[in-house]
Amino acid sequence: MYARFCSSFSFLSIAEHCHRMRGLPNYHLSCCVNTLLQTFAATWEIGDILDRWEAAGGKGDGQNVPLQLKRVLAAMNSDCPQPVPHRDFLHSLDRNCVRLNTQHDADEVFLAILNLIQQQMDDKSLALQIQSLFKISEETHLQCLECNSVQTLASYRLSLSLCVKEDHDSLEGCMTSFFEHQELTGINCCYCAQCERKTSSKRGVKLLSLPPIVCVHLKRFRNCRGNTRKLDCRVTFPETFDFSETLREAFSSDFAQNDCKYTLHAVVVHSGYAMCGHYTAYVRHRRNQSWYYADDSHTRQASWEEVQTTYGGQYSGTAYMLMYRRGAQEERRQPELSG
Repeated sequence: MYARFCSSFSFLSIAEHCHRMRGLPNYHLSCCVNTLLQTFAATWEIGDILDRWEAAGGKGDGQNVPLQLKRVLAAMNSDCPQPVPHRDFLHSLDRNCVRLNTQHDADEVFLAILNLIQQQMDDKSLALQIQSLFKISEETHLQCLECNSVQTLASYRLSLSLCVKEDHDSLEGCMTSFFEHQELTGINCCYCAQCERKTSSKRGVKLLSLPPIVCVHLKRFRNCRGNTRKLDCRVTFPETFDFSETLREAFSSDFAQNDCKYTLHAVVVHSGYAMCGHYTAYVRHRRNQSWYYADDSHTRQASWEEVQTTYGGQYSGTAYMLMYRRGAQEERRQPELSG
């Protein structure tokens, strides 16, 4: 009888855990990192790769960011009732110049963590797999407007930083603007090897490939006469986004990816002003695909309609980063636990 009770209790505990998320207490102004940890936990591919990494370990464990990230993500995904021990991760960032007691930009910290993973993981193959989750490959074309010669440069980025208009905008509109051709004149002229001098030119970017996870950064902070201000304007974004429908003209002739449909699984939200704000997150659960809200240690279930309130508006939290995963929502639905 006791054994059956324990077995039943364990099963209920696991089932309950599979439909909730772990909060992270605010520690020395850690809301930015707390929010990113929630998005990393929702981007379960990162944890799966880190689980395959057997770190050498040693004296420098305290400043090894990927090792501490592996530990904190494992704790966030466990059914242990104790608070998640994320302070070691915060201190490892602090030792790598992402300081405690400082307000940070979420996109900058996100890129810093990815760079530290590349630098500090001793298994470079697995480190590259993590980078490849977010690696957007692109091709920049620079055409001289005098001789029509074209220079081409292949490169990559780990987040797509999009300018936001000061009135109503949309994710589709921001992306379309990003891939529009730009004329570079005056002080923006570029050197043309054919003309052997700086000339006016036309610049364009084409996509070579899209990664499993597309991170979008909405540039809501703008410098105005030496001061930074936040753009609270409305920017709508869909729950599913098909690049092949919206940005077909942005694809390079070498683009060969068939599946270009992505589903939103995490939203980093900024509230407040440019110099005094707070970060929270909406994340989609891996198993039941429901939305959850995380405000440091406070977490609760949410809805897509609530996520949509982050489109923007004065005195409200606004979406700052969006994480889209390749594949339709129904294709990724995990089977529920059954008795």
